[in-house]
Amino acid sequence: MKIDKYCCVSRKEHEDSSPCPSRSSTTSIPAEQYPWEIFTLKELLRATNNFHIKNKLGEGGFGTVYWGRTAGGGEIAVKRLKLMTEKAEMEFAVEVEVLGRVRHKNLLGLRGYHASGAERLIVYEYMPNRSLLCHLHSRFSGADHRPLDWRRRMRIALESAAGISYLHHEISPRIIHRDIKASNILLDAKFRPKVADFGFAKLVPDGVSHFTTRVKGTFGYLAPEYAMWGRVSSGCDVYSFGILLLELVSGRRPLEKIAGQTREILHWAMPLVERGRWDQLADPRLSGRVDLAQLRSVVITAVRCTEGCPERRPAMREVVEMLLAGIVTRRPAVQKEVVKPERLEGKGEKEKLMSGDDQPSDQYYCIRGNMDMEMMR
Repeated sequence: MKIDKYCCVSRKEHEDSSPCPSRSSTTSIPAEQYPWEIFTLKELLRATNNFHIKNKLGEGGFGTVYWGRTAGGGEIAVKRLKLMTEKAEMEFAVEVEVLGRVRHKNLLGLRGYHASGAERLIVYEYMPNRSLLCHLHSRFSGADHRPLDWRRRMRIALESAAGISYLHHEISPRIIHRDIKASNILLDAKFRPKVADFGFAKLVPDGVSHFTTRVKGTFGYLAPEYAMWGRVSSGCDVYSFGILLLELVSGRRPLEKIAGQTREILHWAMPLVERGRWDQLADPRLSGRVDLAQLRSVVITAVRCTEGCPERRPAMREVVEMLLAGIVTRRPAVQKEVVKPERLEGKGEKEKLMSGDDQPSDQYYCIRGNMDMEMMR
């Protein structure tokens, strides 16, 4: 499914050509082929009470999200781009394009959009339980708020993995999200997770395993080869998901300030993993109400996802299988033999691992990534 980007995204071509079609002009198109609406600005202004501050749900780098209610009574979330910059318009184009392609119960659905003049608005399903970030890091106020219980956390882990696996393996071209993190896992009324925010997503043609691009995403979740070299592959999402798993079970942030220094969650977790202190990895707010067998399996899965070498990380479909085995059937996750990486010795070793075009070879990524992991421990 592909939208007409020239009509709906490019301001210049929008002004030079006929206006974007209204809903009335698309009524003859079957719903399964055109499942979103093209809203008018008047409709969205009315729905959000003129984007009133009381309707504000959150704010990101490119836009602000508002709660709204349509004339038919349905609840929606509306992202309004802040400024009409080239970057913002590109994010709008990518997100509408990707959301128009995907259909999965664990991916946030597109309700519609609006594009006219300087306004770019994306309309989503409304998620009443906000984001996973809010629940893990106490963004909800009030004494009645309780931390996510263990059962819900396990469901969030498994179903989020299923949504990402769909992007990687079940559609063509494949989609790499590039910004998997707690704030992009939204929760519906029954706390079912939906992966959201596809503004940084990349569509990957068949036969392409990786490519190099400018680094996007959130520090703390970035795979080392992506953060250092801009090397993008599906393994980048796998790495980010591994960090998310550790955050989900521990309640700790991916990056924490400790005595004036920044500590990554892997720095904290790996010594406990190596000593088998599984209970100390659990979120203390759960007061021990965890399934230790599930905890161990999920953490082992997270460790495999965060291998320094991208080629050693499991594919997302394998991650789903590992989580199913460890959460549903309570069988231990398959754990590869842990081999302590040896440090490179002598000068010039990095150069020996570089290919002729001055790009790191796969061997360099593996050794460099393992060195970083070893330093963490």
